[in-house]
Amino acid sequence: MDNPTASNSVDIDFPLTPTMEVSSSDANKRRSSSRSIKRRKFDDELVEYSFSSKDVEPMVKKPQNNRSRTLSQSNFYEASSSAGVPSPIDKRRIIPRPSSKKSRKSKPPSHAATKDLGRWKPTDDLALITAVIQSNDLQHVHRGIKFSCKFTLQEIQQRWYTLLYEPTISKLAMSAMRNLHPDVIANIESKTLYSKEEQQLLAVIKSTPTPPLSVFEDLLNKNSLVFHRARTPKSLMAHWLLMKQYYLLDDQTVPGTHGEKSVIPFSELEENMHDIELQGPKDEALEEELFLSDRKEKKEIRTLEAEVSRWQVLVDAVSGIAPQEFDNHTLAVLKGRLVRYLMRSRQITIGRTTKDLSVDVDLTLEGPASKVSRQQGTIRLRNNGDFFIMNEGKRAIYIDGRPILAGNKYRLNDNSVVEIAGLRFVFLINMELISVIRQEAAKMSMANS
Repeated sequence: MDNPTASNSVDIDFPLTPTMEVSSSDANKRRSSSRSIKRRKFDDELVEYSFSSKDVEPMVKKPQNNRSRTLSQSNFYEASSSAGVPSPIDKRRIIPRPSSKKSRKSKPPSHAATKDLGRWKPTDDLALITAVIQSNDLQHVHRGIKFSCKFTLQEIQQRWYTLLYEPTISKLAMSAMRNLHPDVIANIESKTLYSKEEQQLLAVIKSTPTPPLSVFEDLLNKNSLVFHRARTPKSLMAHWLLMKQYYLLDDQTVPGTHGEKSVIPFSELEENMHDIELQGPKDEALEEELFLSDRKEKKEIRTLEAEVSRWQVLVDAVSGIAPQEFDNHTLAVLKGRLVRYLMRSRQITIGRTTKDLSVDVDLTLEGPASKVSRQQGTIRLRNNGDFFIMNEGKRAIYIDGRPILAGNKYRLNDNSVVEIAGLRFVFLINMELISVIRQEAAKMSMANS
């Protein structure tokens, strides 16, 4: 029979038992629905049902399109009741269908293992592992190995335990180390620590005289199983010299012990060191490049020195404080931005010219001088060749930034800056003429005495 309440278009085949009586018309009928199927190709669960062992083994027809079909619980009950088959509620079992894709969820690494994952590089891990194998001491590794960044002893211990007991981090580190270039691996292994067995073999060699390189080559060939694979005769000789410097050879004794008088001072040890031995091999290409660079810089310096005189003309024209040429009658010059005032007498007055008063140096020619007193000050030359300025106005006069109040005087030197009510001047002295005046004054004082 057609069930109008069926939710899906599903073919249902029920097993027939000897006790069942089902008409051929009911068995051949096909249950269908006009509703469109909007379901996924595979469902999440597979409902399987069977009868008890007392019943005959069911015979289920395979679908023609080999497509797995599922049936919800409610539809199954309705179909079984309509077909005249008793509802197998007690004999049905529901088995969840396993997913086609297995979910691989690995346990995330602990926070302590991943905290410094970014700081530790594959080169650091390789240096750590190699050094620990050589020395068997993490403290020696912390002191003697130079990593890409500064790690504390606690960080080194934590990294070592992580590589040992964290499978996820260990696999990542091993994979990264395998991808290192062979030259990088050889460089890291050549700088690893020396084991106790290696140092014992090197300590047997006598300190004097200094053995040749062939001695270390023979030692390396005879004890190839003891020395690390990255050791070379030159590296063994360099480490032997280091042991000799710190008195670690068997035939050496530390100075200051066993009845010796005193410890060898550092100055004597420094004299015994040769700078040529400390220096590495010269790079001819680098030396040539440095020589050419130095030559180019010296050439630029000489060119700039030759152009200084040319640029000085422009600087003097802009600044206006260039040394001026004096004649035989000019004692000094009060030079402003626009006007030059020549001092040709031993005493001149500075101020602002009006109808009632005229001064030697009229500051209105330089700029706005409304705040300048009519007779602001006086510049006087003494017999000993010194210039003094006397402030006679209401406002202060600034000499090299120092204020000179009304009624006070101050000595003027060559290139002194004089500022009066915002107007600035440079006081330039004719030193040749002043020296002649000083000589005459000295002669007159000697004649009078």
